[in-house]
Amino acid sequence: MDMRRPIEASPSPAPLGAAPKSPDQRLSDLRRMRMIATLLLAAMALIFFACSATKLDWPWIPYLRAFAEAGMVGACADWFAVVALFRHPLGLPIPHTAVVPRNKQRIGGALGRFITNNFLSPRVAGARLRQIDMIGFAARWIEHPDNSAKLGEWAARLAPHALERIPSKELGAFLGRMARSGVEAIPAAPLAGKVLSVLWANGAAQALLDQALDFGEAALDRHKDFISRKVTEQSSRWIPKWVDNIIAARVMNGLLSTMREMREADHPWRAELRKAVDKLIVDLATDPALHAQGEAIKADLLANPVFLGQAESLWSEIEKGLHADLSRYSDMAAELAAATLRSFGKWLEEDAGRKARLNRQLRLTVLRVLLPRRAEIGAYIAQVVDNWDSATLVHRLELQVGKDLQYIRINGTLVGGLVGLLIFAAAKAIAAL
Repeated sequence: MDMRRPIEASPSPAPLGAAPKSPDQRLSDLRRMRMIATLLLAAMALIFFACSATKLDWPWIPYLRAFAEAGMVGACADWFAVVALFRHPLGLPIPHTAVVPRNKQRIGGALGRFITNNFLSPRVAGARLRQIDMIGFAARWIEHPDNSAKLGEWAARLAPHALERIPSKELGAFLGRMARSGVEAIPAAPLAGKVLSVLWANGAAQALLDQALDFGEAALDRHKDFISRKVTEQSSRWIPKWVDNIIAARVMNGLLSTMREMREADHPWRAELRKAVDKLIVDLATDPALHAQGEAIKADLLANPVFLGQAESLWSEIEKGLHADLSRYSDMAAELAAATLRSFGKWLEEDAGRKARLNRQLRLTVLRVLLPRRAEIGAYIAQVVDNWDSATLVHRLELQVGKDLQYIRINGTLVGGLVGLLIFAAAKAIAAL
């Protein structure tokens, strides 16, 4: 890549609260100050020639002429000095002019060393970064509704394109491998014990038992005739039918009564069930035999082609749903992303201790990245400056400092005129002695 080409000047950082000026604005300011300095020189020349050509014998005219004459000398001298920094005055190859183009390589090296030694030293960089609340700035920026809305819209627009460019088969296979390795890493029996313990402690198993009793009672009540008929069919033909009906009714009533009694929390069967479940939870966590059985069941399940096919089918359905829903609900996705970003910014901002820890980690990361590469950064700066052509370097520097250099011309004109006036007045006073 050829770097020897004119590069547009980038605006320098503006003071806090002020918007940085564009290169066009800087060029306009430079031209305006040049015009002012040149007009001041022209004014001095006009005054000098007017005072020299006048026939009036006013006593203050010689003093005004001396002021204008010295002002012209000062203006020309400072014009020469300012122009000699960047180019040859009037195009003449005068020695020790065009200082910047002739010393471009040395300027680049000096600039790289200056930044490396003064801005990227561990002490200076660390002290400067400690003054910057990077996390707080990022949090406040994200919390601003306009910024979070723009980021949300950008994320919603980018998501479908990013999803289209993702290799779905490879991603599906990767997610499958990750899920499989995760499942393989978790012991099945202890996990089942923990799940059962949570369900039992939260009363879910008790509620399930109550629902099972409700279902059993309702089923028995609905199928009384069917049960009576089955009892009659299985009974001896010598037993009267009415006897079979009485037996079936008593069996039904006994079962229903037992189910109603089991609803009581202190029922013996419930106590036995609690003991059995508690023992099962402990066994699932500690019994090697149950552990081996759980691992065997898990291995059979993972190796089952039906399971693998269902997993692939599930990923395909998820992928199709993502493609359809992202385009259909882009506005909703943008709002959700913006709300999530604002919540994240608030989360970063609300805890001073957490913000300090994150700032410290970010500061250490920046220092670890920058400081070992100080010499490379300095060499890069020197190389970039060296690769600029002379016109680019002069243009950049003039845009940055040219406006202030024109004040040197203006001050030189006025100060030179005052000095010349003082010298003329002193000479007149000495001649009058």
